[in-house]
Amino acid sequence: DLAIAVITAFLWLVSTFAWAKALADIKMSTGASIIPGIESCKAPGTTCRFASVTSMGTLNVSVVFGLLNMVLWGGNVWFVYKDTNLHN
Repeated sequence: DLAIAVITAFLWLVSTFAWAKALADIKMSTGASIIPGIESCKAPGTTCRFASVTSMGTLNVSVVFGLLNMVLWGGNVWFVYKDTNLHN
């Protein structure tokens, strides 16, 4: 049980960090900084402007809940460890 709890907590941590990195990449690739890289916006007489992006608040919350869930699994590891013969 202890090994499974440790592996699950570690995988949860890694997957949360991977999702946070992916979310940061999504924000970068959908932000106003992409306008200078669009070829059609470089044409003479063309004006491109950045209007808005859909709110990503719920995605931010999902990263926070992922980290909180990892803390929960970390606490679970402690209680499972306390039930093993490794702890006196």
